[in-house]
Amino acid sequence: MRASRRPSPTRPPRRLLPSPATGSASRRVSALAVLLVGVLALASCTSGGPETGGPPPTALEASARALDLNEGWTWEKQPGPMELGVTHTQNSLDDTEPAAARQRGADILSSLGPEYQNHHLMGFGTLNPEPAPGQFEWGSLDRRMELTQETGGKAMLTLCCGPDWMKGGPPGVTAWDKLERQVLPEHFDDYANLAKEAVARYPQVDRVLVWNELKGFYHEEQNRWDYEGYTELYNKVYEAVKSVRPDVQVGGPYVVMSSVPPDSPDASPIRGPWGALDQRPLDVIEYWLANNVGADFIVVDGATTNRGQQDAISPVDVGADKFAVIDRWIQERTQLPIWWGEFYANVPADAQAGYGTPASAVSTLAVLQAMARSGTQGALLWGPEGSDDLEYSSLWSPATEEDGGQPTPLTDAWRWLVPKLREGDVELGRAQGSTLGAFRAADGAVLLMNFSADPVPVPGQEAIPGWAIVPMESNA
Repeated sequence: MRASRRPSPTRPPRRLLPSPATGSASRRVSALAVLLVGVLALASCTSGGPETGGPPPTALEASARALDLNEGWTWEKQPGPMELGVTHTQNSLDDTEPAAARQRGADILSSLGPEYQNHHLMGFGTLNPEPAPGQFEWGSLDRRMELTQETGGKAMLTLCCGPDWMKGGPPGVTAWDKLERQVLPEHFDDYANLAKEAVARYPQVDRVLVWNELKGFYHEEQNRWDYEGYTELYNKVYEAVKSVRPDVQVGGPYVVMSSVPPDSPDASPIRGPWGALDQRPLDVIEYWLANNVGADFIVVDGATTNRGQQDAISPVDVGADKFAVIDRWIQERTQLPIWWGEFYANVPADAQAGYGTPASAVSTLAVLQAMARSGTQGALLWGPEGSDDLEYSSLWSPATEEDGGQPTPLTDAWRWLVPKLREGDVELGRAQGSTLGAFRAADGAVLLMNFSADPVPVPGQEAIPGWAIVPMESNA
């Protein structure tokens, strides 16, 4: 008999409250991270020299260019376009942040072009949209939508979470510590109406995710998700949204595709070096696919490690392959496009994790490569603004600090990938006999990375250091 324990995501707790008026405590990025950010920024420059009028190549870029990317490499063509986007969380370029830091972060966000920016209906930076029946307060979500417009993004909305009165609380009261409770079945119609009001108010939203990680929908006594209850809510929301905005794409079930040790009582037969997929979220997807009234895409989330384990396998693309395995399992059951509403790239035990560390940046790229290889059509980075709460890569340092809004080791690589993966013609490469991997664009431009802390020797050149990321423009 399976243990009666709710499966939890493989990451630390997330802050759920709306953005406070004061900034977070200051955090210092490690000296190693700062050094490598500078090195990699130099490496991202186009190779040149006196004959081209460009700057001379750095030693790192010279080493990367000395590699023969055909000899001893395997390459796979991206099977189709893949959109990258971000999900704004508690602190994310809010008006309360220092103006200069906020502007630096906004400039980075603007430089990404028309990528999706996802917002939550309630929580994760936005206030209660309907604190009492029929009493709508849209101000905080309005500001987040304005941010998307100002920075040239496309708007997406996660229809989570629910006002307290829909969860059994008194009208007019918002208890943020109860945010993750489910909407009660007797208020499913009320929540569907709220969803309808939201998509009618924001015509720029063209895609919605229904709920988030099945929050509150779990049968403790049966050790399984309440997929019947979730699907009932999903169906009501789907029909309500389509009644006013038939153009909006709607997706679910947004379940955590957790994995467990192979000897776990919750283990499924689907296994790899990273462990075994948890059977319980697979059951959610099977039921939802069979019983939803309609869907335009399927949304899931997950991490590279097993539930309760925070250290990844080295090299990190070994654990990242779990995302490709999940994609293929889903594709055997539906032709719906796959979106990863969240993904978490952990690092090995001997590496430093964090929003500003090269190891976390490379681990993120390993996940994106696995997704692109297996036909993922969309992936959202949780928290583009760095935070002390999550030890995962972001796109700019905390703009709550005066010197914040600075690029991270992931920034240039993400900016490189966004338009190229969206075009759908990137080649995905892996070196045999070393820990190097690469993305190669149609014009010959390459994004090279080292999937481990171990340096990779290059004959006649300096070694490619551990966790290196080297963007190289085409020589053509």
